[in-house]
Amino acid sequence: MSAALPVQTMTGLQMRGVAVSSMRDASAVKVEDVNWSVTAGDFWVIGGLQGAGKRDLLMLAGGLTAPAAGEYFFNGIAMPVFEGDHLANRLRLGYVFDGGQLFNQLTLAENIALPLRYHRDPNEAELETAVRRMLELTELTAWADSTPGAISRTWRKRAGLARALMLRPSVLLLDNPLSGLDARQGGWWLNFLGGLSAGGELTGGQPLTVIVTTEDFRPWRKVARQYALLNDRRFTVLGNPEQLAAASTELVRELSAAPQSV
Repeated sequence: MSAALPVQTMTGLQMRGVAVSSMRDASAVKVEDVNWSVTAGDFWVIGGLQGAGKRDLLMLAGGLTAPAAGEYFFNGIAMPVFEGDHLANRLRLGYVFDGGQLFNQLTLAENIALPLRYHRDPNEAELETAVRRMLELTELTAWADSTPGAISRTWRKRAGLARALMLRPSVLLLDNPLSGLDARQGGWWLNFLGGLSAGGELTGGQPLTVIVTTEDFRPWRKVARQYALLNDRRFTVLGNPEQLAAASTELVRELSAAPQSV
């Protein structure tokens, strides 16, 4: 595997002929021959039915698993990277698990503080200020001292988002973020992610690259700019909202007409 991409593709995410293994069985390939480029500031939605491999692909894109075949680069660096000189690059990828994946013995505030404690070693005053501000931005202040088991899945999901943002990533990957949410909560996520994508206080005015998975394209039509489909072990780029609307495959129509949850 080569060490870096050509200069013109040094910024962003690029996969060449990537095969994605199943997290449950590393010997089983869930998705084959992924050729995909994501540039800075893109907002991608990857649709597919349950079991299509959306989470497996997202874990690989987050640098948490390795390709079974092919090449994956992020900002010109071959991925995955778990330690060493290029770890800081991998930490520019923020990952939001469906359900939050929080530590039950810690409060929400302590869960959210973990990335800074582990990777930045700030003093306590700096840490407290950063956590307090993130709690405010994600409207979690009232649950700061609660443990995950004492709050609903809705707030655990949001705490997972807050934790992923603590290191100020340049790319945010979200595993089915709207699942199980009512209209009000879903609307909050759409507005918040749309704001991150547009650039704001949290990103220093720079658009954040956002990649989400879904089983329903419809809620994302007003915020996303690029769409892709996972089906029959294939990753297909659909394009912009107009191209999505014009797509004629049966599964695209099904995902575009799924019961709307938000």
